[in-house]
Order: sequence, then C-alpha cells, then structure tokens
Amino acid sequence: MEPAEVYRPTTTTDQQTKGKYFMVPSVHLDTPRCCIKALEVLLSFVAFVLEEVVNNCTSCAPLYFFEFVSCTAFLFTLLLLILLITPLHQRVGISCWPHLDFGYTLVIAFLFLIASIVFAADNGSLTVEKAAVAFGFLATAAFFIDVLLFWKKKGLPCQNTSPPADGQAVPVAESEKLNANGNE
Repeated sequence: MEPAEVYRPTTTTDQQTKGKYFMVPSVHLDTPRCCIKALEVLLSFVAFVLEEVVNNCTSCAPLYFFEFVSCTAFLFTLLLLILLITPLHQRVGISCWPHLDFGYTLVIAFLFLIASIVFAADNGSLTVEKAAVAFGFLATAAFFIDVLLFWKKKGLPCQNTSPPADGQAVPVAESEKLNANGNE
C-alpha cells in the first residue's frame, strides 16, 4: 500500500467540499427545512409586495407594522438561508447557529402572527389587503412548521445536554486527552 493511499480519503473530502458553494443538506440545514426556509422567503416577499400595492389606508399603523414584519422576515430569512446553505456561515464568526436559527424563526413566527392578526382586524377590506393578510398567515404557518421541524429533529437548542443515562463516560476532546498526559 502506497503512503499516498493512506492520506487520500481526507484530502479528497477536503477538495470535494472546497469547490461547493451551495451545500444542501448541510450541517445546520437539512433538505426539508431548506425547502421550508425558501417557502418562508417567497411567502413573506409576496405578503410584502401585496402590502406595498395598497394605495390608501384608513388606519395606517397596522399596515405599517405588517410592512415592517414582512420586509424584515423576507430580508433576514433570505440572509439566513444564504448563510446556512453556503460556506459563508464559517466566516461570520457565529458559533451557535442552531440557537440563532431557532430563536430567529420563533420570534419572526410570532411577529408575523401578531402583524397578520392586527392587519386582518383593521384593514380597509380591499382585495389586495385581504390577499396580503392571507399570505401573511401562510408565511406564519411556514415559520411555525420550520420551528416544529427543528424541534422534532434536533430538540430545543437551549436545553442543556445531560450525560448519558447508561453510565458511559462522556467523550473527552482529543486535545484535552493530550494535555492531561502532560503533552502540551
């Protein structure tokens, strides 16, 4: 066996992932959640565009709040999606992507729900306003589905992990093992 064959699997893997710009599934985003996130971007964009088409309003505060939430959801979800499916997330300097993803998605889901309810309760009953509200509720549903899929697959990211119940020792990082033996 040649020495080059021993090193081939690790270097080949590095070279294969280096050239990829879109990685789905990735460490932080599996394929179903990626599709849901893309749907969130689309639905929040449509809700924002429909809200922008409204020419006049009898009570503008609900309209403006809905505008803010739908625009924020569209832009930040698009940014999060781009970061999670590309290697860019490694350059941002954030180490807790599951916490950020779960927390952001949950907050936007509740904000979209509140904005949609308020806008539905106090709008001018124009067809465009009703359509914006409908897309607002669809986007809300997509965000909540995303939160449920995250929770079902990975659990809550803010829960502390407990040691294994079967009495096995928790694995120690290799650098800690080396330092424990006095090899610093």
